[in-house]
Amino acid sequence: MLVVDRVSRSFGSVAAVRDVSFTLGPGSVLGLLGPNGAGKTTMMDVVTGKTRPDGGDVYFEGIHDLSKLDETQIATLGIGRKFQKPTVFEMHTVEDNLALALKNDRRFQATLKWHESSAEKDRIDGILETIRLNSQRNSLASSLSHGQKQWLEIGMLLAQEPKLLLVDEPVAGMTDAETRQTVELLKEINRDRTIVVVEHDMTFVRDLDVRVTVLHEGSVIAEGSIDQVSTNERVIAVYLGR
Repeated sequence: MLVVDRVSRSFGSVAAVRDVSFTLGPGSVLGLLGPNGAGKTTMMDVVTGKTRPDGGDVYFEGIHDLSKLDETQIATLGIGRKFQKPTVFEMHTVEDNLALALKNDRRFQATLKWHESSAEKDRIDGILETIRLNSQRNSLASSLSHGQKQWLEIGMLLAQEPKLLLVDEPVAGMTDAETRQTVELLKEINRDRTIVVVEHDMTFVRDLDVRVTVLHEGSVIAEGSIDQVSTNERVIAVYLGR
């Protein structure tokens, strides 16, 4: 699904990403871990076309060279990204947020003539069930808790029907109960989507039970299961602080 091969990116004299490589198979989940400043966000910027790499290759589905495409082209291929801070339409209802995000013809004439079809209604109903917000469908997004807004934005991403989801720190600011529900939500989404979760919370990633790649100062320092990387001496020294 995604191949990142020896990617580097510098900003002036600062090397944000150094020779990073990892692969992601269809239907899998990868946890991209590391402390602040490790290069996680820059790596996601490269994958989504927000930032061009200085060197290396990034391929999607084995044929699309993402380093040569812009953000819109990459999104059209089926790569969706959720940033850490939720960005929903606060004065619209939960259901309307999802309707606005549906994958549709966005040309002017098509937009003027748009009306919700039965298939689109079914799609919204399914997403509401997935993101645990069916009972809030008619509530304004502004009335949701922080965690619920995160789920709504994930739902808006699902409405675009992506093949690959990049989810940035999805449980930041959540309660323990919301965090547990987010683990279950991502596992459910993973049944038919490939996911990269960018995190620094090892407990959350442990609960997800996925393969992880650990970055430090722009370089990969460990890969494997959460148990394997947790006992890695370099990870302990630079990340766990023991």
